[in-house]
Amino acid sequence: MLLLAPLGALVAILFAVFLIWKIMRYDEGTTEMKEIATWVREGAYAYIKRQYLIVGIFFAVMFSVLFLLYLRGYLIIFVPFAFLTGGLFSGLCGFIGMSVSTRSSSRTANAARSSLNGALQVAFSSGAVMGLMVVGLGLLDLSAWYYFLSWYYRGLEEAVRIQHITSTMLNFGMGASFMALFARVGGGIFTKAADVGADLVGKIEAGIPEDDPRNPAVIADNVGDNVGDVAGMGADLYESYVG
Repeated sequence: MLLLAPLGALVAILFAVFLIWKIMRYDEGTTEMKEIATWVREGAYAYIKRQYLIVGIFFAVMFSVLFLLYLRGYLIIFVPFAFLTGGLFSGLCGFIGMSVSTRSSSRTANAARSSLNGALQVAFSSGAVMGLMVVGLGLLDLSAWYYFLSWYYRGLEEAVRIQHITSTMLNFGMGASFMALFARVGGGIFTKAADVGADLVGKIEAGIPEDDPRNPAVIADNVGDNVGDVAGMGADLYESYVG
């Protein structure tokens, strides 16, 4: 029974990998579709790279503070590392979801040219990847920490052992929440700024229809949708799941 959680996690992750392989086999579409999808993908990666760099600085500061509290005897040794792993896996879920999303958008549009059902299958598989990764990575990380801490503190009294395990796991959830805060809020601000900017310049000033590729701000708008509504949502879902 104790192996059900890690086994279920591995099944979820492997099935997500299978869906990614399946999505990548679809045709990306016309040259224009590929070009626009590439612009959106490059913009999303540029934003995520910058955001994760800044968030990494905050995590380094928090890790130093928690490690100092351990040296002072207020925390156990594993708390700072649990905080880091929580944030790492939270950001990883968002990154995987965004990476798949930017690669499946043109494939979904191309599939819609011949069949609405085909487009639905591509889009649904793309969304399922992040959901499966959230569950799989969440269960895997929680199981790993629980089994390791149970083994490490096996010689302690049950009440003390449970206290140490609980305090470590709670800080693991705090790390995931810390990452989700930056990903969700930062991505949301970028999304709304790009959306409003594209509407003001395109529809109001230039008279260009919404989401028209002639408006360069549309690329930023689509980048915002990926970094806010996909990467931010992935980190947020992971935090909610493990927290």
